[in-house]
Amino acid sequence: MSQVSVPIIIDADAIYAISKKPGIISGKPCLITPHSYEFFILTGREVANLSDEEKTKIVQGEAARLKTTILLKGKTDIISDGREVALSSFGSPTMTVGGTGDVLAGIAGALMARGINPFETGQSAALINGLAGERAAKILGESAMAIDLVEAIPEVLKKV
Repeated sequence: MSQVSVPIIIDADAIYAISKKPGIISGKPCLITPHSYEFFILTGREVANLSDEEKTKIVQGEAARLKTTILLKGKTDIISDGREVALSSFGSPTMTVGGTGDVLAGIAGALMARGINPFETGQSAALINGLAGERAAKILGESAMAIDLVEAIPEVLKKV
């Protein structure tokens, strides 16, 4: 990892791996996409029961400390590169099913592969994933699964 210069999306088990030596990502073109427990594993900071305002300050501080970009997934996604902060409230409660974070990571990977910086990638991926989740929930309700988000992406992209 210390010699990596290509953009990287860090999610799920990779968050656990870098939590052992977080300095390894410092200054690298990374986007880390934790949910609240993974954020705790990475930073030691408990955010699950905090207000969005409190979470925002912590995410911004940790992104600055780690010199990277973080997209904290939740009802409101919080994206920060340590300097700027963006919030995304798009999505649906049905998105708590397994795999929707993987869809987000895939969208982010596709965007970063096109040369979009990690902070803008985080914002765009949260928007696309959230709108796809809203569309899938509108059509399928509680039965929406991650694959339904994937299938909604082309329609979402036509509208953004």
